[in-house]
Amino acid sequence: MNLRIEHLEYTYGAGTVFEKNALKDVHLEIPEGQFVGVIGHTGSGKSTLMQHLNGLIRPTGGTIYADEEDIFREGSDMKKLRSRVGLVFQYPEHQLFEVSVLADVQFGPKNLGLSQEEMLERAVEALNMVGLDKSFYDKSPFELSGGQKRRVAIAGILAMKPEVLILDEPTAGLDPKGRDEILDLVAQLHEKQHMTILLVSHSMEDVANYVDRIIVMNKGRVMLDDEPARVFAHRKELEEVGLAAPQVTYVCQQLKEDGWDISDSVTTIAEAADEIARVLKTCSVE
Repeated sequence: MNLRIEHLEYTYGAGTVFEKNALKDVHLEIPEGQFVGVIGHTGSGKSTLMQHLNGLIRPTGGTIYADEEDIFREGSDMKKLRSRVGLVFQYPEHQLFEVSVLADVQFGPKNLGLSQEEMLERAVEALNMVGLDKSFYDKSPFELSGGQKRRVAIAGILAMKPEVLILDEPTAGLDPKGRDEILDLVAQLHEKQHMTILLVSHSMEDVANYVDRIIVMNKGRVMLDDEPARVFAHRKELEEVGLAAPQVTYVCQQLKEDGWDISDSVTTIAEAADEIARVLKTCSVE
């Protein structure tokens, strides 16, 4: 599925004293199969933008196209759209409400009107994809750890067989191990299922390590939209809006200022290790 956004506008509390322009003339195109990071400080409009993509919020102005069809056209099938564009909220407990993990993951397929057999098949397949075996099926989702709840929430969306998966801060509140496990899982879904992924995150390290493209939102507008190295090259502009480049980028920048012949466009630890090894090898040869 290709997504295209033209002149998107959204105003909260229109016509009231609480009126706020959350999105302003947003233009974007998300080709099928991309892994996109969406970053921005709190209130920048990134979550509001994501909720438009599967029809949770209707725009004040502008148009969103899915495979060249206006998703808000008269007679559009919102149920079908939400099965194609899945959204996992920041707090998984907002999406979990059944008595067992298996029942929870079957909820979406049930709403699609599938048979009991197909509902079960989809739920088992989705739980396998997120690494939860039979021992979890009868457990209450509310008794699970934070990371396990995230996995169940993601499985519930995967059981709908979406073409686009939107994750709004999927690692919020998790320890480093849990964060890495969730992000590795998402990366595998992108690689093996060829799924389009939109990852909303506050962590520059997370987006640098995983995504192909970064969209930076600021005050309801798209501020930057490019590959990670090019986006993080705008360090000063990012800092001015309360963001930053990954820490390893600043380390390499400092090394360059200290006289090392090292690239200051590094965005991941792996890239930094390669650059430092290259410089050290050059030094030893000399």
